[in-house]
Parts: sequence; structure tokens; C-alpha cells
Amino acid sequence: MLSALVLVFCSCQKQIPPVAVKENPDYKKAQSFLYHQNDSAFYYFNKVVSGSKDSLQIAVAYNNMAVIQSEAGDFFGCQESLLSSLGFLNETKKADRTCLASDFNELGLTSLNLKDYDAAIRFHNKASTFSDHKDFQLVIQNNKALAYQKKGSYPQAINLYKTTLGQTKKNSSDYARILSNLARTKWLQTPSYNAAPELQKAMQIRQLKKDTWGLNASYAHLTDFYTTRNPDSALFYARQMFRIATTLDSPDDQLEALQKLIKLAPAKAAQQYFIRYQRLNDSLQTARNAAKNQFALIRYDAEKNKSDNLRLQKDNTEKKFQIVRQRLMLYGILAFLISAATIAVVWYKKRKRRIELEAQNAIQEHKLRTSKKVHDVVANGLYRIMTELEYKDQLSKEQLIDEIDALYEQSRDISYDRSSVHSQSFHEKITGLISSFDQPNTKVVIIGNNQQTWSGTSPAMQNEVWCILQELMINMKKHSKASHVTLRFKRETETIFIRYHDDGVGMTENVLLGNGLTNTGNRISVMKGELKFEAGPSNGLWITMSFPLE
Repeated sequence: MLSALVLVFCSCQKQIPPVAVKENPDYKKAQSFLYHQNDSAFYYFNKVVSGSKDSLQIAVAYNNMAVIQSEAGDFFGCQESLLSSLGFLNETKKADRTCLASDFNELGLTSLNLKDYDAAIRFHNKASTFSDHKDFQLVIQNNKALAYQKKGSYPQAINLYKTTLGQTKKNSSDYARILSNLARTKWLQTPSYNAAPELQKAMQIRQLKKDTWGLNASYAHLTDFYTTRNPDSALFYARQMFRIATTLDSPDDQLEALQKLIKLAPAKAAQQYFIRYQRLNDSLQTARNAAKNQFALIRYDAEKNKSDNLRLQKDNTEKKFQIVRQRLMLYGILAFLISAATIAVVWYKKRKRRIELEAQNAIQEHKLRTSKKVHDVVANGLYRIMTELEYKDQLSKEQLIDEIDALYEQSRDISYDRSSVHSQSFHEKITGLISSFDQPNTKVVIIGNNQQTWSGTSPAMQNEVWCILQELMINMKKHSKASHVTLRFKRETETIFIRYHDDGVGMTENVLLGNGLTNTGNRISVMKGELKFEAGPSNGLWITMSFPLE
């Protein structure tokens, strides 16, 4: 039987009605490990996928694998597993409807996590068409309302919450969840709306029901509501959220609570919260990356074993045929067959080694690419923030939090393998970046950086230029000992020129370039541009960069 098949958003787990599947030892083992040893559960569910001949059982196994991947933050792997599950289901078969509803609901939640709210709404609508159970219909409608809320379509979300609330038993945990979500949505739509009574009522119901996951959500909602109205109350609920998130051993909720505490707590306490936030975030990202790699390796090994078994079956068939034929053929033909078999074994071993080497190279390349992104985004970003903290007396707490939050969003984007989206004009971003290195002992001058210079440049090019300039300025801060730095920006037809000069120690002709300038050269090459180190009329370093518009 299928249990705990679906994970519902906002700390709410909802068990869908059971689906009858055939008995299978691997499936039983997978179920026994689910939610407390997910790597083992994933392994045995994958064995079901590889060895079962029951299409519904395979579909349910894929669905459970998707839930495990979603919990580990592997949303794209989750989507792949759910699409595989759908491939084994028939929309016209009644027995498949429950699994179909769960697949589409989970696709909606995954799209919500990837911030594709329109897709999330479409998938939840699809899930509703296959769900024949009232309780699960309420779960789907709640999830769809959340997608509308995240999209900013507050009227649609409020209507859905009201409809769902009217169909839910009062003073139940489900009632408290929907009531809290409804109050929060009303407040988001109308900031002057007093959502406190409804939020407090939902919290009280959850306290009576000892609904710890629900209390975690209530404390988060109350913290957000009181942040501007009553910061002391907001701080109290943020501490409560962190306490219960720690009890639940939920790292994502702990990170969210720490973000709120950094913003609300006094400066000294906020600094300690920030240190805890950094450590927890690094640990969580490392664990999730390891989980993603493990899932990929489990599926790779399973496919490889399946291929090896088919090949061995084929080899065994050929050997039996050879035994029959050898009674009728001469010893010379037998020798030829033995030689052919030896060549096949050698070829198979070489091919196996080549496949393993290709897989190792692909994993190493992925690690190097991720390491480079972490260096560009996190390491350099932290160094720039440290520079501002060291030299700027007027850096406000709010500004520091904004910069840390932006760095957090960029670091999250590394796991999704995408570029961050910024609303600020690119020339203003460049000015802010370079100006952050303007210190009492180092004056920085910017010439020619305006909106017209960057008009028509693509986000990809802007991201490369941002990383180049950040690398260049950090290199200056670490090594140049310069007191004056000048950057000139110039655009001629379809080419952009950047000329850098500082009056620092410079570098000799035969000096080896460090990682920073090497990365800069590599990025310029990718953009089909040129990088020149020149001897100027005075001491210091002169660099000219040019690249064509895309």
C-alpha cells in the first residue's frame, strides 16, 4: 500500500488515500526507510523501477523518489521523476487516478518552489480533475491558493481560501492552516488590514492541537505582520519560530527564522545570529549537494547494472548456442569462437572503463564549475561586504541586511544554475560595486559609466562584466597598495572599452598571474574580447579590456 505519498507545502503533510499495488520486497524496504533514511529509500524505490513489471507500482515508486528529491532541494530531478511516473499511468484507468492526482499536485509544488507560479496553478488544476477524495481536494485547493498568493493575485487566492475554509471542520489543524494563510493574504493585499486576531486564533488552535509544524508557520506569519507594527512582538515570535524549527530539526525553517532575527535583534545579537546563519546555510548546501549527487549515482548505477544484466543474458544465450554448435562443428571453428569471445570481453572491459571515466570527468567538471561560481558570487561578495564594514562608518544595519540578503539570493541561484535577476540599472550596479572600494587611503574615480554605455547589452554579458570588475577591484584591494584608482568606460559603435589604472606597485613582465586575473582573462576570452596589460607613463598597473556587443 502507498503511504505518505505527497508532501504538502507550508509544513503540512497530507496523506492521500492508499493506492493498491502488488507486493514487492524492494518496495516494502523502501517504505520502511522513507522519511528517516531517504538515501536508502531512494535506492530501493529505484530497484522497484528497474525490476518491477507492474506499471502502477513503478509510477508510485517514481512519485516517492520525486518527494525525496524535493525534500533534498533537487527540484529539477523531482520534475524528471514525476514525468517518468506519468509515463507509466493511464488517465482513463480508475486505479491510476489517485497517483495521477498526486503527480500533478507535486509538480505544482515543485513549480512553486521554482517560482513558476502559472505552471503551478495549471498543475494544481490538473490534479483536481483526477482527485476523487474530498480531503485531498482541499489540500490541492490550498496549494493552488498559495500559488496565487505568491504570484500576487490576491483576490483569487482569498476567494479560494474562503471557499476551502467553509468546507473545513472548525478548530481543526486544517482549519487553522487555511485561516492563517487567508489572514496573511488579506494583509499582503491591504497592508493596513489588521490580521492579528485571525493569526492569533490560528496559533491558539495549533497550540491546543500540539501541531508543531503549524505553530512554526504561525510564528513566521506573526513575525512578518508585526515587523513594522510592533518590532518587539516580531522579535518575540521570531525567537519562538527559531526555537520550534530547531525542535523540528528543519534547517530551512531555522534559516528563515535566523533571517528574521538578524533583521529584528539588537546589533550584538544580530551578529551572533548571522554567524549561526552562515554555518547552517553552508552545512545545508553541502548536504543537499551531496544528496543530489548520491541520487544521480544511484540511478546511474541502476541503469548500468540493468545494462550489464541484459548483456550477460545475451552472452549466456550465445554461449548455449555455441555449445550446441560445437558438437557439430570442427575444432577450428570452436577456436575461432573462443577468440571472438575473448575479444568481446576485452572490448566490454575497455568500454566499461571508458564509461566510468566519462562519468568521473563529468562529475569533476560539475564540481569545478560550481566551485568557480561559489568563488565569484559568495567569496568575492563576502570580501566586498567585509571591505565596506571595515572602512565605512555610515553603513546602516538595513543596508547590511539588504546586501547579505542579495548575496543569499545569489548563492541560492547557484544551486538552480541560473543568473540572479536585478531590477537596478546596470550602470548603477557598477557604480555601487566600484564605489564600495572607495576608502580613506584609496580614492576611486569612475568616468563614462552611464546608461547609454550599457544599452542593448544582454544579462549574460552584464553578469560577466560584473564578475570581471569585482575580481579586478578585489585584486587591487589585496595586492596593489594603490592610493588612486581610475576606471574609464567608453563605447564605440559595437565595442565597449574599459581602461583601468592604479598607482600601486604594478607587476613585473614575468610575474605569474593569480587566480583573479586568470579568471578575468578567461571571461574576456569567452566574450570574444581582448585583455592588455600596458606600460603606462607612470608607476602602477594599466589594463585595457575591450569586447564586442552580443
